[in-house]
Amino acid sequence: MVNILHRIGVEKASPDAVYAALTTLDGLSGWWTRDTTGNTEVGGVIAFRFVAGGFDMKVVELAPGKRVLWEVVEGPAEWIGTQVNFDLRQEGDYTIVLFEHRGWAEPVEFMYHCSTKWATFLLSLKQLVETGKGSPDPDDVRISDWH
Repeated sequence: MVNILHRIGVEKASPDAVYAALTTLDGLSGWWTRDTTGNTEVGGVIAFRFVAGGFDMKVVELAPGKRVLWEVVEGPAEWIGTQVNFDLRQEGDYTIVLFEHRGWAEPVEFMYHCSTKWATFLLSLKQLVETGKGSPDPDDVRISDWH
């Protein structure tokens, strides 16, 4: 199994503020994709739809201000059964976000694409919390014909 890993710092933001952007439909649609629906509580399923397709995430664990864990239950074959995890902690003036998209069977080319897209969306999360405006799909950075 292989994983996508990223680390960002969100300046002058509490872990609770970042957590809210990861656990509410308004927050998620403000940095990831505008077309976000579903139940954001543990056991619920959140549907994320993009210009290029979409997927559904089951909410596995929520620890307020500390952790968000999802499991992919519908979407591209390479994503099914993988987990998306956000660990949060305060470090000086920053909330540090340790991101993992773990459980990929192998490092296929689609994983390379997804790693870059995750990086752009994590920067969108940072923008949203720091400035009040992110760059969710369809306004995100296009990196290839896969979007």
